[in-house]
Amino acid sequence: MSALKFLWSIGMLSFDLVTVGHFSIDFIRTKRDLISKPSLGGPPTFVSLAAKRLKAKVSVISNVGEDFPEDYVRWLMNEDIDLSMLRRIKGASTTSYELIYDEMGRRQLILKSRAPPITPSLIPESLSAKVAHISPIAGEVSYEVIDKLRENASLLSLDPQGLLRRFNEEGRVSLGKLEDQRVLRIIDIFKASEEEIKIAMGNLKVDDAIGILCKMGVDIVIVTRGGRGVTLSFNGRIYEVPAAKPRIVVDTTGAGDVFIGAFLAEYIRGKEPLWCSCVGSASASFVIEEPGPRGLRSSSEIYERAECIYEKVSTRKSA
Repeated sequence: MSALKFLWSIGMLSFDLVTVGHFSIDFIRTKRDLISKPSLGGPPTFVSLAAKRLKAKVSVISNVGEDFPEDYVRWLMNEDIDLSMLRRIKGASTTSYELIYDEMGRRQLILKSRAPPITPSLIPESLSAKVAHISPIAGEVSYEVIDKLRENASLLSLDPQGLLRRFNEEGRVSLGKLEDQRVLRIIDIFKASEEEIKIAMGNLKVDDAIGILCKMGVDIVIVTRGGRGVTLSFNGRIYEVPAAKPRIVVDTTGAGDVFIGAFLAEYIRGKEPLWCSCVGSASASFVIEEPGPRGLRSSSEIYERAECIYEKVSTRKSA
């Protein structure tokens, strides 16, 4: 019998954090690697694991194909990630990317396969979440899904990466403007990379893009800048949160997802957004020290590093 059960539980499905988007089978290749081996990726993996390290109760809404390994399923279940809303689609393939990193750490994405989209019917009426983090990676989440989640979650967080991606015939990824901006009026938290927020909002400067998002009703805007840290906006102010210095950089895949998973785990406990960002930055700095999600540390180690980051934050008024 499969280790993966696809039946919703009877009664209320209650979670701290639900990640909505596809798992990915990633083939990661650097300049040192002649052959890339498959590894488990996608926001449901990294967001959930980061939040779980901080004692959050987590689940996912996602589709996978028949090729999704049972070893992945067992590992996720052993990590106490709820899979009751995960669907294996007969005859379909799991979303898969090849990730090619150059010597400067720049990444090129190539889409190899794509799982069927997530639809509103996949969201149980009995679902209740403190926060739903919507993070598509290949256009699998629609406005209708996000609007439906508004009924099931107290807070909505969006990483728009998969809504910006365009694919050529070879699957190579480029970024384009966020076409359906209705989603921006129903979310509470927006998180994107520096490149993504500029392009999503029509090639604007970061501060200008943040200003528009705030006017549209987004409470918290987070811009990740890799080794330069994070820009955070809330309550009319902008904060520059420095990146923690890792011991070594081995694999940056999933760092942004780890950041937001840790951020949200703290935020739903009533912590201030600035502290949540420091915890997110600390968590991300650990995960890049080892391949995949294995670099995640204990909550005590994360909080210790977060305190060091907190002391170095700078602030200014929004434009």
